[in-house]
Amino acid sequence: MSTFPWHTWSAGPFSVERKPGNAPGTVIIAFHGAFTLREAYSTSDPLALHKMMAIEPVPGEAPTVKSILDLTACPSMDSSGLGMVATYYIRCRKHGVKLIAAGLTPRVRELFKLTKMDSVIPMAATVEEAESR
Repeated sequence: MSTFPWHTWSAGPFSVERKPGNAPGTVIIAFHGAFTLREAYSTSDPLALHKMMAIEPVPGEAPTVKSILDLTACPSMDSSGLGMVATYYIRCRKHGVKLIAAGLTPRVRELFKLTKMDSVIPMAATVEEAESR
């Protein structure tokens, strides 16, 4: 599966931005808005979000070794959003990519805690902290 250059995908009030991190091989995927089935898929192709969360690097970029989910601007998430995060975590592990969730808001942190995802996916307070790991 090939990917495409870093960019922003937007579906109304929800958007995802994929950008390179400071270190070679680091990818930051920033979620903006509520990561719910309704918000994420209401106005766009369902495959677009899947492509944003691809493991494969853009041609000419270093292979992905670390992926950071920046959830700083994600006030809430439903089971569909959490399911996509879990699926992405499994793909990362399969490809030897370290995944870190950063900047979880209180509601998202509580969801991770209730579903025990906080014991599966490493978490950091900030993107900067996640990049330093």
